[in-house]
Amino acid sequence: MLNWDEFYSEGAPVKENKKKIVSEAQKKEVTKERKVEIAKDSALEQIAKSTLTEEDLNVGREDLEALDGRVQVDQKAMINSRADVNQLVPFKYEWAWKKYLDGCANHWMPQEINMTADIALWKSNDGLSEDERRIVKRSLGFFSTADSLVANNLVLAVYRNITNPECRQYLLRQAFEEAIHTHAYQYCVESLGMEEGEIFNMYREVPSVERKAAWGLKYTKELSDPNFQTGTPENDKAFLANLIAYYCVLEGMFFYCGFTQVLSMGRLNKMTGVSEQFQYILRDESMHVNFGIDVINSIVNENPNIWDEDMKTRARNMILEGTQYEIDYARDSMPRGVLGMNAAMMEEYLKFICNRRLVQIGLPEEFSGVKNPFPWMSEIMDLRKEKNFFETRVIEYQVGGSLQFD
Repeated sequence: MLNWDEFYSEGAPVKENKKKIVSEAQKKEVTKERKVEIAKDSALEQIAKSTLTEEDLNVGREDLEALDGRVQVDQKAMINSRADVNQLVPFKYEWAWKKYLDGCANHWMPQEINMTADIALWKSNDGLSEDERRIVKRSLGFFSTADSLVANNLVLAVYRNITNPECRQYLLRQAFEEAIHTHAYQYCVESLGMEEGEIFNMYREVPSVERKAAWGLKYTKELSDPNFQTGTPENDKAFLANLIAYYCVLEGMFFYCGFTQVLSMGRLNKMTGVSEQFQYILRDESMHVNFGIDVINSIVNENPNIWDEDMKTRARNMILEGTQYEIDYARDSMPRGVLGMNAAMMEEYLKFICNRRLVQIGLPEEFSGVKNPFPWMSEIMDLRKEKNFFETRVIEYQVGGSLQFD
């Protein structure tokens, strides 16, 4: 069998001479190209040397010296930390890292959920009552705006002022989950063929929805200022108030009426696709609330001076305000009894949730004797029962090794 070495043998002088001629030409071309590459490398080195000075290099060294060497656990703090925010380990808050891992394991996407039955029911003339349709529209109208408000607050205010890296890692995951939630609401609206303008402008046009959205925006005005930063008692209190407003009220109170209504529909075998979406969203939100309360309590433990009577009163009033706005929303969204519930039952439930939020941040209960009229909601929110959410289906995910890149 011939090979290339035999082809260019002494028995083929013409071919050999041709090879030598080409080889010489190639050598000249390679030499020319190499000179160009060397010139480029030299230019790149000059650019690098001109842009990164010794002073720039000293910045990191000075930070290391100021911290007396490598980052230590006791230097890390939730706000106003003395440690490098870019250094993830050693962990100070193992719970934050675990919540991040739990969030990653909890991943889902809206398109995985079958909406066929919902579409048929929604388009049917006698499939749902007007009160049931009102509930679906109100829920999608408020939540599509609320999760966007939460995401903006996380990215523009909370992340910037939290100085603990493992908590920041969870916040990045939470921000992505808020994007998934907004996607889910849009997916429901599109699947059902709803009037998008009506749903996505509801926070401007429906008073009970508008008030909740405006209340949430109220607590981001100060923090959305790029010049705002923690470090003074006044600003630390403002930041803490923001966290309480968003984790204890917006996510920990404002979602509960709508969630209960839609999940009740699912229990009655109505709008099962939308209900399943809301189950997964509630699962995420329960983790968000738990994380936020841990952050709030950590800030208070590390900065006891800001948790004075004034701050306690502010926190109490915010949670009570939020409870009243949610009660107003319940009365507006279901003026009559529907789905085995009514506004009076929802009011008791919201007061029950209010007591829980107050106690979670170290404040006394406000409403004595209230009970949970919807015990099945406790089972849904109990993270120890989180596997129940995924018993209805099995999803295969692509991992990095199986993804195709064109």
